[in-house]
Amino acid sequence: MKRLMVVTGGGDCPGLNAVIRAIVKRASQEKDWEVVGCIESFNGVLKEPTEVVILDNSKVSGILVQGGTILGTTNKGGPFAFPVKNANGTWTMVDISDQMIRKLQYMGIDAVINVGGDGSQRISKALFEKGLNIIGVPKTIDNDLSATDFTFGFQTAVQIATESVDKLVTTAASHNRIFILEVMGRDAGWIALNAAIAGGADVCIIPEIPYNIDRIKEKIESRYNKGRGFCIIVVAEGSKNDKGKKVGHASSEIGYRNFKLGGIGQVLKLELEEAGVEHDIRVSVLGHLQRGGTPTAYDRVLASEFGVKAFELAKAGDFGKMVAYKHPDIIAVTLEEALKEPHLVSPDSFLVQTAKGLGIEFGG
Repeated sequence: MKRLMVVTGGGDCPGLNAVIRAIVKRASQEKDWEVVGCIESFNGVLKEPTEVVILDNSKVSGILVQGGTILGTTNKGGPFAFPVKNANGTWTMVDISDQMIRKLQYMGIDAVINVGGDGSQRISKALFEKGLNIIGVPKTIDNDLSATDFTFGFQTAVQIATESVDKLVTTAASHNRIFILEVMGRDAGWIALNAAIAGGADVCIIPEIPYNIDRIKEKIESRYNKGRGFCIIVVAEGSKNDKGKKVGHASSEIGYRNFKLGGIGQVLKLELEEAGVEHDIRVSVLGHLQRGGTPTAYDRVLASEFGVKAFELAKAGDFGKMVAYKHPDIIAVTLEEALKEPHLVSPDSFLVQTAKGLGIEFGG
């Protein structure tokens, strides 16, 4: 009997359960494969006692429509930077990857499928280089992996952001207000851009195009006539003006290494007020609402395709790969190719040109 371990790491994302279900259902068609799930990314193996669960058809029944992941996840630590508390109360990040690989061998794990974004797939690549039989499945609502046309979870996040724009339009029009909607997007503005177009926003601010506040102000004023009117601004959390840095702070959470973004909406509000905008400005931060809830049909299908393909790669012994969507096919690319460059919005892309053709201002 061969044993396959499934791991879900990084931020949660609509469609993770669909991937788990697809792997299990495909594996159940083979008589010599058993699937286990590791709790909270690799922590289930790294911690003592070990936390893993057997995944069979009964365990994954009904999870297709559920958000989150039944295995749990974390974006702190990992096998190459596992937090260990010292006697004096401080923490040290320790590389215990070799120890983890030996433990997986002891557990009889023949292959690992790691479902996660950029950071998780860098871990996959490093583990593969150490000899672990591993396959990656791309997961990120930011849609910022270049080896795949889309990542599952992205379309659900865009749908949630678009519905939020729709709701803000009605209250903004009723009160003659400016509404700033802050959405996720660390380095890539795909959620903001798609939601701005789909929701009919007036201004879209993304990380790839630093904004000039005077251009934003000019666009706002064009939306008002004798004090009446409204304006919807969609801004990605990783955006910055043409003079500054991204807004956020270093995290104090143990094991969390990313710069913690947040607050660009409030900064933009202050900048507009300082620039002389006198209309009422309100800020809404969508935050983790974009990560939660039921995945759209599109994301359920894409996640299911990824899960089936990932198992078939494991069955064939084709490791060191990440599954990817290249329309109309689900393919496999090397982990090195998957991580070669991020998938960012090009200012010259037709999607940006479409937005500009609709009158959306980027400020840059």
